[in-house]
Amino acid sequence: MATETDMLIIGAGFSGLTMALEARRRGISDIVILEKAGDIGGTWRENTYPGVACDIPSHLYSMATHLNANWSRAYAGGAEIQSYLQQIALSEGLYDLCRFYQELSSARWDGTRWQVETKGGHRWSARFLVSAIGALHFPRTPDIPGACSFSGPSFHSAEWDHDIALAGKRIAVIGTGASAVQFVPEIAKSAQHVTIFQRSAPYVLPRPDGPIAPWVRRLYRRLPVLPRVRRHLIYLLFEFRHRVFRREPRAVAFAMKMWRQAMDSAISDPALKKALTPDYAIGCKRILSSNDWYPALARNNVDVVPHGVASIDRHEITATDGTRVEADILIWGTGFHVTDMVKRLNITGADGLTLKQAWADGMKANLGTAIAGFPNLFMLLGPHTGLGHNSVVLMIEAQVAHVGRVLDAMERQGVRIVETDANKQSAFTQEMQDRHAHSIWQAGGCTSWYQDADGRNTTLWPGTVSEFRKRMARSGLEQYHTVPETSGDNP
Repeated sequence: MATETDMLIIGAGFSGLTMALEARRRGISDIVILEKAGDIGGTWRENTYPGVACDIPSHLYSMATHLNANWSRAYAGGAEIQSYLQQIALSEGLYDLCRFYQELSSARWDGTRWQVETKGGHRWSARFLVSAIGALHFPRTPDIPGACSFSGPSFHSAEWDHDIALAGKRIAVIGTGASAVQFVPEIAKSAQHVTIFQRSAPYVLPRPDGPIAPWVRRLYRRLPVLPRVRRHLIYLLFEFRHRVFRREPRAVAFAMKMWRQAMDSAISDPALKKALTPDYAIGCKRILSSNDWYPALARNNVDVVPHGVASIDRHEITATDGTRVEADILIWGTGFHVTDMVKRLNITGADGLTLKQAWADGMKANLGTAIAGFPNLFMLLGPHTGLGHNSVVLMIEAQVAHVGRVLDAMERQGVRIVETDANKQSAFTQEMQDRHAHSIWQAGGCTSWYQDADGRNTTLWPGTVSEFRKRMARSGLEQYHTVPETSGDNP
């Protein structure tokens, strides 16, 4: 027999916890959070590699309802962010809502409610289903010939094996994305040698990182308005970064100057500089931030092979240009599955429509939040809600506030079931593609994880966070229509 609840939230990271707080504030008390692992945290529970940290300042990468006056650094490390989320969950009683080690197996709309089953065989019946699974925790490992034959330890950065001693070892790193930029400087300190296989050079800009003085933290605790002011000022500053993606000349020139100065101050070898110079416009791929990346690449025990990997034969790795490198340990810094996450979501909506079928020609959701054909389902950080310039926590908060208003309106009007309007979803999707068509992400001369297999950017929001927040604030129940509470009826 299925356990009944009003709202079932899948995932206990930033999105899931924020949604639970909002739903409870709106009067929904019967809430269950299903979490596949043994603790909350999402991305910050899964990723524990050396040097893991957020590339958004701490005071901005936090909930507006739970500002933290005690951040120890301007850019918090992963463990500190995880601790912050745990403290919120403890103080708000959210742990009581969580059911751990309950990974989603399937979800099916039966005409009135969502029937959900976990891989452990537990069954739930919920009026509302909220997907808060995020994206950056399903590791992606390229299919390279011979990869399984590697004779030493091999692991993805998101599945870091802390039992493996790296000191004095020859380490091969495949990939130069956001994770590699953080862990390579750390492992290079003790490794005998680190070889990095770089298929595409990233733009890596410096950041104003450093410890926050104890007296400043004491002041923040005494005057809680100060962390809020700091958060808002950082938000405004980071909104300015969107001008790079709009290809405004002055903004692009400023970003390029910062990048060039960072590389020139650390790298003197002309050949290495050439290898580290991207062949695409800045902003086309994710812009990374680090003060340690270029200094690490200048170390005598670090080499960069500016090519992808062609094959692996036990301890030997061969690049596409024929370069061969021997390694004791192989670390994959190759990112995550994002645009193909539908493969991991066994969700069936009205009239037997599966999410895989609904997204056969690409991910789509009205306002990145609700999917036509899937009543009473809300998706946080869905299609077109990712960012390249600011904090996704702001996007989560805007989505959650929208869902809260819809819940309130449903209660006032006596509505039991809503489904987003298919025409509105189609118009929103077309608008997103039209806006992306001439954006830096589509016209910047690169391919990235922002794009799906057909080259469409179905991941990012094309505008500023301010625009998204205003749009979500104006959107409510008019984005939906009611659905009869009978199985098989079309709206």
